[in-house]
Amino acid sequence: MMHDMENAGPNLLDLEELDEEALKRESEEVLEMRFLNAGNSRFHRTGGGFLALKVGEKEYDRVGVYLTFPLTNPEEYISIREADEKAKEIGLIQNLKDLPKDQQEMIQEQIRLRYFMPVIRKVLDVKDEYGYAYWHVVTDFGSCRFTTHMGGDAVVNISGDRYQITDIDGNRYELPDLYALTVMERKKLDLFI
Repeated sequence: MMHDMENAGPNLLDLEELDEEALKRESEEVLEMRFLNAGNSRFHRTGGGFLALKVGEKEYDRVGVYLTFPLTNPEEYISIREADEKAKEIGLIQNLKDLPKDQQEMIQEQIRLRYFMPVIRKVLDVKDEYGYAYWHVVTDFGSCRFTTHMGGDAVVNISGDRYQITDIDGNRYELPDLYALTVMERKKLDLFI
């Protein structure tokens, strides 16, 4: 009887060894850092307008673009990942300028879509009620109203006089220079800054 079970298929030890080998290969792939540049990769648009990539002989029909340092260094160390739920990294662009101009523009377009962050040009009003702040501002995309939580990390100092404001829906807004606002506008922000 025991002999029949042994011949029925791979034993448990064989499966554990296979899993161990697969995990080891996957770990090595993850730890290997691949830099993408004009010499080893080519970005292009698909018929549907997505960003695709060819690295050596491998084709990726659609890729995602992620900034490693979105606020402080948006043109260096750009992570290119597979466009599925795992978002496995394919490689890094060390500097966007290392790619041809047309490919730089395609990648910058993807960055603008992923990291959409209107710039606040004018603060018309900010009211606080019941733990929320109700903002009415003018951005580089026009007039806008949004709501933030009072306190917490809704308004974050990025550097110097530069701030990022995140509303209750996760949308981000940039205030590039607090002192470019008028005295009256800055006074409206006293509770936050």
